Amino acid sequence: MKPIDVNTLPTPALLVDLDTMERNLRTMASFFENKSCKLRPHFKNHKCIALAKKQLEFGAIGITSATLYETEVLVQAGINSILVANEIAGEANLKKLIELSAEKEIILAVDNEKIVDDIARLSSNRKNNLSLVVDIDLGLKRCGVKPMEPALVLAKRIVAKNLKMDGLMGYEGHLQRLDLIAEKERLRRKAMYQLTATKKLLGDEGIPVNIVSAGGTGTYAIAGISEGITEVQSGNYLLMDTSYARYAPDFEPALSLLTTVISTTPEERFVVNAGIKEISGERGMPSVKNMPGTSLRCLHAEHGIVDIENKTINVEVGKNVELSVYYSDGTVNLHRKMYGVRNGMVEEIFEISI
Repeated sequence: MKPIDVNTLPTPALLVDLDTMERNLRTMASFFENKSCKLRPHFKNHKCIALAKKQLEFGAIGITSATLYETEVLVQAGINSILVANEIAGEANLKKLIELSAEKEIILAVDNEKIVDDIARLSSNRKNNLSLVVDIDLGLKRCGVKPMEPALVLAKRIVAKNLKMDGLMGYEGHLQRLDLIAEKERLRRKAMYQLTATKKLLGDEGIPVNIVSAGGTGTYAIAGISEGITEVQSGNYLLMDTSYARYAPDFEPALSLLTTVISTTPEERFVVNAGIKEISGERGMPSVKNMPGTSLRCLHAEHGIVDIENKTINVEVGKNVELSVYYSDGTVNLHRKMYGVRNGMVEEIFEISI
């Protein structure tokens, strides 16, 4: 496409700083380049096939999905290997997943014997590329069985049902956003040890463990060098947001929302044309980019109210203002496209698939 001036876009418009995103992409790819452990990035952060394909071009071995719908989009786009890092339950959902696995390799995380039994029943006599990994709770207390013996019991059930047992998965989500101090690094290494010790237990019982999947943007540097971990599921690193940036200093925020000032009260406040329908505030408030002395006080449905703390700031109605995204997953989910910007010009438009 022919580059266009970013300020000619109708607002609100979700922007991706291409230089920053590409640095993030190269930084992560460089880390995994000569390691046996590889990257399998999460689709749920950007939900964009073009960006997933960029990640694959830079060495990712496949893509991680969080939902059945994401998995379907990835299969339709021709992604060859997909890890569903979430439990899928219900007969209709499992049937659909099995159908999709006839087209591409799908690896499903499971933590329940009933789901294993259902998959065995529903996939009987069907050719597919579905394999299972035992989901282990590493302390997040969300999904997953406990490490060691409970994981072994479920793995044996998978084997007994003549399903393909591929390995283990654990997500230490509660350890992603931690300051880099010794005690917290110890906790992260302990989480990886729970996975590798369970892998050894299964191996001693003759159960194959080809995959040990773990990690995220906050823990990739630990997971990626931990013995026995084969892949890391980092997601936020590519676009990055301001809430995560302090915990993942190797990566820079690339995402912002272009808005327009629609009302002003001089020396007090101004209002932009974006609220909770355009930018997420559920985990914390976004900020005004490159405008110190201002504070985004609240988000209404279609309005963002910005307090002027530095009284010398004069903002006119019609001026475009960027908001730094605090929570990228929740913000991307509100849009259908992102505009890739370099030096003030839109170079690429990224379609958000779901």
